[in-house]
Amino acid sequence: MIIGKYVPGQSFVHKLDPRSKLLLVFLFVFIVFLANNILTYAILGLFTLFVVSLSKLPPRFLASGLKPILWIILFTFVLHIFLTKEGPVLFQFSFLSVHEGGLRQGIFISLRFLYLILMTTLLTLTTTPIEVTDGMENLLDPFKKMKLPVHELALMMSIALRFIPTLTDETDKIMKAQMARGVDFSSGPIAKRVQSIVPLLVPLFISAFKRAEELATAMEARGYQGGEGRTKYRQLKWDRQDSFLMVLLLVLTILLLLFRS
Repeated sequence: MIIGKYVPGQSFVHKLDPRSKLLLVFLFVFIVFLANNILTYAILGLFTLFVVSLSKLPPRFLASGLKPILWIILFTFVLHIFLTKEGPVLFQFSFLSVHEGGLRQGIFISLRFLYLILMTTLLTLTTTPIEVTDGMENLLDPFKKMKLPVHELALMMSIALRFIPTLTDETDKIMKAQMARGVDFSSGPIAKRVQSIVPLLVPLFISAFKRAEELATAMEARGYQGGEGRTKYRQLKWDRQDSFLMVLLLVLTILLLLFRS
């Protein structure tokens, strides 16, 4: 799984201000719901592919990292096919029937998931955890007047993102260790497979708490006392390419509003 990892680079997307990338992802979550027909989903797909191409990340790397998520998308697609009973029947076998509306809804929802996952993954792949924290803190700065711990909130969200690939790697190591001891995760009935996952949970939780304790000790050793009075070595700078991205997002919104059913 590549969500949470950072890939160094000098592409257009890498050089963007983290605030513009955070705004892009945040607004894209709402904009994607404007699409409701083939044309609007095609426009969304072209926009997503355009942004992905600007990141200059290898397509194979993205495809291999998204494999675990594709199972969730496939499961959602199958659910919509068999549970949505709209339009004429396209196929029927025993008590199972596939309707035109179910097929259409399954394709649209799957594409929506795929676009959202690609955009959020692109954020973490092209932005360091420190930049994510700084950008999030800057965007949430107005909430400081409401006495909200903005710095601590941004830091927690950044650490949570950073821990995703760490815990994934840790799970992989524990699984290989258990398989070497004879545990089978890939065969047998579902109940047996669920039971075989239980031995993973205890060492995974212990490892997660250990890493969290190590992180807390490292932060204390460096004199971390919260965000009050802290200065930043790297200053955020909103540039022309960030404004261009926001204009592009506005154009996308207008196109979706014009062509939606």
